Amino acid sequence: MSTSTQPTDTPATTRRRPGLSARHLHFIALGSAIGTGLFYGSAGAIQAAGPSVLLVYLLGGAVVYFMLRALGEMAVRMPISGSFAEYTRRFLGRWAGYITGWMFAFEMLIVCLADLTAIAIYMRFWFPDTDQWIWVALTLLIVGAANLASVRWFGELEFVFTIVKVAAVVAMIAGGAAILAFGLGDPSTPTGLANLTADGGFFPHGPGGMISAFVLVLFAFGGTEIIGVAGTEAEDPARAIPKAVNTVPVRILLFYVLAIGVILLLTPWQQITGEESPFVQIFDTLGVNWAAALLNVVVITAALSAINADLFGAGRVVAGMARQRLAPAALSRTMRGVPVLTTLAMLGVLVVGVLLNWALPDEVFTIVASLATFATVFVWLMILLAQVASRRGMSREERAALAFPVPLWPYGQAFAIAFILFTFGIMVWISEYHLALLTGVGFVALMSVLYVVAGRRRRRSQG
Repeated sequence: MSTSTQPTDTPATTRRRPGLSARHLHFIALGSAIGTGLFYGSAGAIQAAGPSVLLVYLLGGAVVYFMLRALGEMAVRMPISGSFAEYTRRFLGRWAGYITGWMFAFEMLIVCLADLTAIAIYMRFWFPDTDQWIWVALTLLIVGAANLASVRWFGELEFVFTIVKVAAVVAMIAGGAAILAFGLGDPSTPTGLANLTADGGFFPHGPGGMISAFVLVLFAFGGTEIIGVAGTEAEDPARAIPKAVNTVPVRILLFYVLAIGVILLLTPWQQITGEESPFVQIFDTLGVNWAAALLNVVVITAALSAINADLFGAGRVVAGMARQRLAPAALSRTMRGVPVLTTLAMLGVLVVGVLLNWALPDEVFTIVASLATFATVFVWLMILLAQVASRRGMSREERAALAFPVPLWPYGQAFAIAFILFTFGIMVWISEYHLALLTGVGFVALMSVLYVVAGRRRRRSQG
């Protein structure tokens, strides 16, 4: 990597001890887009938009791609611990880095709550009479142990989880194609291309229905930015990060657009109710019961994988902020490369998930999904703005020397930024997202106040 692309203020010691191989990073990237948002949250998006949800996934996927390329450009240029929280601090200012890091931690915890809830819902398939909170508590014990192990153990576990998820989606697509081609399953269930235009047409709820699905679709892509966090733990970021990021378009087309397309071809969109995963429902409805049970194992694995990765990402970002005095210093301490205190603190917060599933078992998923979307797109916006600011501070020679520059500069970045701002507008427009919007804005305000108070204390101690 050319020295002209490396900022002079980037000390070598900011790199953490590497523990992830290119294989690990590739599968973390591959698995980050395959989680509860696809296996369960897609039902809500389908109900909102009907078959036009396919277009929403394509648009959302384009936003994710440009965001990840922006993150990849900065991560290859500066593979430092803290990832995008550190980039926003450097290029947008200290407050921006502070609020981005804490918003990402907030996002990851909220997404974990959604995944914990989804696991409890999936378990109804076998244990319909068992309380949801019991499964949430058991899940916390499993992922807590995984994240308190070494970085290498995390990578291996995520590697196995992702193989299971990818194999399941590929098998579902192949099985769905076989059902369509050979007329397998329940003959009373309509299948085929007619499902895309029946029951109100391709846009059954008009443009408004399609627009309202944007929030749920972006929630499905939440967490993909963990590539930038995991990349700083890789043994060769300059090679591993570009390979991981460049797989995004294929993942989106295969695992979202194609998979959702198969679901819509096999089951009329109005029958996808959300009472169970659409992936399980299509086989259950078609009478392929053994496949439904197997897929339920897979979607549980997917949710476990997402929680595992989200705790990993949030822990590294908060620990990186602590090293910059943007979080309590104790949170920066590590053992075997693991920020133990940070991980334990986050597991403690996730106990809230147990209480929510005990008190509000039917409403908790919708609430936390909308909350997570606000935090997700806020972090994406800050990543995009940091990359734009970093470009403005470069000389022409430095831009030409970039090892992994964003494509379609600056039009792709402008599209992604505009789409995210439009998503915030949707949350203002649709009343059911007002709680999430107010909570997100309130979190920014609260953390900003704490930032000012901490800054004053720091100046007094230095004075």
